[in-house]
Amino acid sequence: MNVKLKLWIEKEGEPVFGDGRYELLRLIDETGSMNKAAKELKMSYRKAWGDIKLMEERLGIVLVETATGGKGGGGARLTQEAHELLGKYDEFRKDINELINEKFRSVFEGR
Repeated sequence: MNVKLKLWIEKEGEPVFGDGRYELLRLIDETGSMNKAAKELKMSYRKAWGDIKLMEERLGIVLVETATGGKGGGGARLTQEAHELLGKYDEFRKDINELINEKFRSVFEGR
């Protein structure tokens, strides 16, 4: 058995980043499109854009650069700062999951 934990980061009591916003950024990176990422997460484009802007405002960094559509097509790409944030969150989340599951096993399974 394993335990699951909902985790998020706050700044001045306001949520900034967590698993959901991590997935949004990861999917934008994977698809090159905020619209496709939002659809995959079953959220509106407006909600996705709002989450991005909120994160950028609270973190003080640009996370996503967009290009409008047209003949060549539009798109979205993550900035270097966004890639760094995803990498750090990956590491943090992995370490937290290991610690939580280790503690769970020691308490509930006596290991």
